[in-house]
Amino acid sequence: MSEDRTTGYQVLARKYRPETFADLVGQDAMVRTLKNAFAADRIAQAFILTGIRGTGKTTTARIIAKGLNCTGPDGRGGPTTEPCGRCEACRTISAGQHVDVIEMDGASQTRIDDIRSNVLESVHYAPTSARYKIYIIDEVHMLSNSAFNALLKTLEEPPPHVKFIFATTEIRKVPVTVLSRCQRFDLRRIEPEEMIALLRRIADAEGARISDDALALITRAAEGSARDATSLLDQAISHGAGETTAEQVRAMLGLADRGRVLDLFEMILKGDAAGALGELAAQYADGADPLAVLRDLAEITHWISVVKITPEAAEDPTIGPDERARGQALAERLAMRILARMWQMLLKALEEVSLAPNSMMAAEMALIRLTHVADLPPPGELVKKLRDTPPAAPAAGSTPAAAPRAPDAGPQSAAAGIGAPPASGREGSVTTATAPVQVPESLAVLCPGFEDMVELIRRHRDVKLLIDVETGVRLVSYAPGRIEFEPAPDAPADLAQRLGRRLKAWTGVRWAVSVVAGGGAPTLAETRDEKRRALEQEALEHPMVKAVIEAFPKARITAIRTHEEIAAQAAAEALPEVDEEWDPFESDD
Repeated sequence: MSEDRTTGYQVLARKYRPETFADLVGQDAMVRTLKNAFAADRIAQAFILTGIRGTGKTTTARIIAKGLNCTGPDGRGGPTTEPCGRCEACRTISAGQHVDVIEMDGASQTRIDDIRSNVLESVHYAPTSARYKIYIIDEVHMLSNSAFNALLKTLEEPPPHVKFIFATTEIRKVPVTVLSRCQRFDLRRIEPEEMIALLRRIADAEGARISDDALALITRAAEGSARDATSLLDQAISHGAGETTAEQVRAMLGLADRGRVLDLFEMILKGDAAGALGELAAQYADGADPLAVLRDLAEITHWISVVKITPEAAEDPTIGPDERARGQALAERLAMRILARMWQMLLKALEEVSLAPNSMMAAEMALIRLTHVADLPPPGELVKKLRDTPPAAPAAGSTPAAAPRAPDAGPQSAAAGIGAPPASGREGSVTTATAPVQVPESLAVLCPGFEDMVELIRRHRDVKLLIDVETGVRLVSYAPGRIEFEPAPDAPADLAQRLGRRLKAWTGVRWAVSVVAGGGAPTLAETRDEKRRALEQEALEHPMVKAVIEAFPKARITAIRTHEEIAAQAAAEALPEVDEEWDPFESDD
């Protein structure tokens, strides 16, 4: 690791940047493959390195370049996985100054002209002083499609003195035609144990005193990125100004104390809204970000859920022994349904807090919701409880409430049906046509009944007329070509004329639509409402529904499905999918 101090202060991420494969942390599989390839002289013409930020993609590319061009202290060395670091090639490549190692930034040089001027026009010329001419393109996924296409032929059959090394964080954005021409190496996230050991070595080399708990917090915040971890360590050493503690790192990162977050977690599970709000306010006063507190709650929920399924997950080096013991106890005590519900609510709360104008208010409202549902049983337990608890017996002398009747529906209208004979006495009747109507046979086939006529309106998508007919027509008599009805109180005055005109336009036959003063059956809408009220009354008499209403007095029935509807839906879902290769016109023979 370089410790050159001649140019002034160097940040730790650059100062302790790996110089050889031995310095790389957590990439054993890639290092082993490259060492074997170098030893067997099976070096590919192109490599592509992928992984999250800070895992060493560009660093690995430079180490490969040094290994390919290293001449050794005596100037006779060949390609090696252990570059000396002292020859001119190693020193100039480390400094980014070697004339035969061309580094490009794919994010800023995306066009085909950049590839042409930097690669295609110089690729056929031999290297000036090195063994290989090496092109390193960082963030290669940012290149344009035309730039990728221009690179393909040279990438597949480069001159023997040329090697390509690509680095990217978005491997899915790289065309498959490029991937197929490269050897791919996936750089892993650095494990917590290895990261803590790396940070401890750097801290000791810098003479900095920092606690193990502080290093664990930095490791957790880095999320597997060595560059992020060393940058945070650099900041933490400056923040501590002597000995850096976990509390100082927590304040620097805007994190809440994990022990206090566990306290808050337990308050929420107990339904202690006042205590939870007080703890959130105390952590906020100590500098914790409300969004970070909720994120820590979500992290703890996930961790406890994983520990419940796989107990060995509790052995995390970034978690202290006290927190580990509390987490294991919570995992044994809490049901998975409760943890899953809390996870879903926290995800929603994180979204709300990030969008809210006042994050603290949004976080407080989220905690109130979480504590409110904490003591509610899961749906399965609630159904079991309602099933096992018989409903209370009705009071003596009480009778079930009768379903309300349709408005303006008298005894005669309640008993009448569609197509009932007209009542006597039709004073005040109005007709749109008085001449006899000649009904063709086709009309009798098209609209044999009133419901068929309504379906004809529905097929022609005349929504206003359909609503007016369903809510305003109390049918007295119907025959194909002739309709007599009593208008409902809210029916439009021109309903008969509009209905006659539209039916004539659709069928080509003149319809006689008559309005009479009384004797009509309930409208279609009234009939539907009456059926729904009857179903609701029947449902309210069911013991399970009675138990639900008794347990939740404000509960209301919003929808009812009959057994026939459920069976029809089940039959529709059970239909097999059509085979794409099946020919419906092909004979089974």
